[in-house]
Amino acid sequence: MSLTAQTYWAEHAWVDGSVRSDVVIVAAANGRITAVVPGSPRPPAGSVTLRGLTLPGLANAHSHAFHRALRGVVQADGRANGEPGGQAEDEANGQADRQRDGGAPDSFWTWREVMYDVADRLTPDSYFELARAVYAEMAMAGITCVGEFHYLHHAPGGPRYGNPNAMGEALIAAAAEAGIRITLLDTCYLSSGFGAEPNEHQLRFSDGTAEAWAERVSGLKGDGNTRIGAAIHSVRAVPVDQLATVSGWADEHTAPLHVHLSEQTAENDACVEAHGFTPTRLLADHGVLGPRTTAVHATHLTPGDIRLLGQAATGVCMCPTTERDLADGIGPAVELQSAGSPLSLGSDSHAVIDILEEARAMELDERLRTRARGHWTAAQLLRAATADGHAALGWGAEAGRIEVGALADLTTIALDSVRTAGPPPRLGAETAVFAATSADVRHTVVGGRHVVRDGAHQLVPRVPQALAEAIEALHGP
Repeated sequence: MSLTAQTYWAEHAWVDGSVRSDVVIVAAANGRITAVVPGSPRPPAGSVTLRGLTLPGLANAHSHAFHRALRGVVQADGRANGEPGGQAEDEANGQADRQRDGGAPDSFWTWREVMYDVADRLTPDSYFELARAVYAEMAMAGITCVGEFHYLHHAPGGPRYGNPNAMGEALIAAAAEAGIRITLLDTCYLSSGFGAEPNEHQLRFSDGTAEAWAERVSGLKGDGNTRIGAAIHSVRAVPVDQLATVSGWADEHTAPLHVHLSEQTAENDACVEAHGFTPTRLLADHGVLGPRTTAVHATHLTPGDIRLLGQAATGVCMCPTTERDLADGIGPAVELQSAGSPLSLGSDSHAVIDILEEARAMELDERLRTRARGHWTAAQLLRAATADGHAALGWGAEAGRIEVGALADLTTIALDSVRTAGPPPRLGAETAVFAATSADVRHTVVGGRHVVRDGAHQLVPRVPQALAEAIEALHGP
């Protein structure tokens, strides 16, 4: 939050759905915008100039911070850990690929084994160091709020820390030090599959029962920088008779509720075998869907699933860079939005951290799927990256727009880089979505506080070095 009032002068800004020029934005000491004045040709005395196109702060609606340690590593050899993770659905998913190159399949399930290895090495201290660097990278990519889908609750093997929320509080502290907001989506994860006990890696994820999960998560506290939400890891990880406990906690606390949904066809097949229904129908029948719920991925849906999600106004978070990295597939985003589901965006496994790329990829993936162009305008994609993303994370109308009363969260994109130079400023939205990358983020302001200035993080020194050191410590010699 801003400690003193600050005035910014934006060369161009996205205000009320259009590009306006010479915009004065006044942020009060409480971090809220008190004035937005376009057409001010000269910066006011004492103001900070933001050259380029200033957007509302970007929202990263789905993150697993520790997955950042996998970038590049899993690309070297996705088959390095041999057979998939041991669930019944793993086998069903992998059979067709087992002969490729004479080795085990290179799939989501083999990737997951590498992920488990990294997860097993994390402590509250090392997770804080890694997450602080990851969140600093997000700030440098223009992200002002992150939804952290958090399930690393306990020590490896399952023993409880003295502070049962030590890992979650490490993430909250890391976001604060990196200067961005966080919605900690504390995740219930109880089973390795439908009716199966957690495996050796998943023991640290599990509270044993949803009631124990609810008791623990109730000890987490939000503040001006933090919201506490809930998550159901997936229908395979939370037994059907315990879904209502998690959704009930979210209802009681008026908190956002997120869930991984139909990311893999194997999950769908196993759910139908176990319950006779798709995962979406299972969630609908147990009261999980609704306007405060966000389904993540929703890649492999039936037409009936799409109708259920839309009729309930359940949001959907698309994570295109992860979905393509893990060969998950392309979700029916157009159909979901048409049915009534708001769309948000996330970087998930952090193969890259670039919400502009996520927005662009959603449109471009749909072009590949349909062989047609123009499914969303740049303005619609920006809404998914800003207002709808913040809404999915429980910030509602407080964030994701440059207007009086909103949080003074701003992201400024350069319009004069080798990627963005050329188009006129009036096409700034199109330039940002279809040409810019995170490398073009020049400034990030959170609650009026200038967190990234001219591309340099003001709170975390030497972010690349911080990332390298935190990740090297996890992988070891």
